[in-house]
Amino acid sequence: MLEFAILGLLHQSPMHGYELRKQLAQVLGGLRSISYGSLYPALKRLHAAGYVSTDDPDKHALLPADAPPLTGRRGKVVYTITAEGKERFHELVGQAGPEAYDDGGLFGVRLAFFRHTAADVRLRILEGRRRTVERQREGLRSSLSRTRERLDRYTLELQRHGLDSVDREVRWLSELIDSERQASSDEPPRTP
Repeated sequence: MLEFAILGLLHQSPMHGYELRKQLAQVLGGLRSISYGSLYPALKRLHAAGYVSTDDPDKHALLPADAPPLTGRRGKVVYTITAEGKERFHELVGQAGPEAYDDGGLFGVRLAFFRHTAADVRLRILEGRRRTVERQREGLRSSLSRTRERLDRYTLELQRHGLDSVDREVRWLSELIDSERQASSDEPPRTP
């Protein structure tokens, strides 16, 4: 997930590590904070694989004033996606299997880069995510009906809240699917 997100962000523009970390936090919706201890090893792996290149830092460039205190004031290494990295990103964007929608965190990252994803793949991912969430909803409903009498009112409310959240996600996914289908039916047919 982290490598996919890094490639997606670098596909948009080159960045130094500090900026990349800030952008990752935005892509992940503020729900996750990526530590430098996770970011730099991922960048190192991507560099070793040939997916990312680095530019020598400008010795006179300084980090932003809001950089963490232990960062120092040395020049920034700028990371750029390579042609191989773009190929790898497009390969990852084209995947529509369970790994793209079963994990809510990865699904969110995939959704953030949907503009790079083909319409048919977007639709398969959205439909797969909806099936996954519908299964979760059925499990919650089943659990709630079996244990309702044994739960105190607070635990019962917590389970109802969880069920409401899952119901909202199913409705949201259904709206996205309908929107995708509408957009694809509005497109003019392609001529060979």
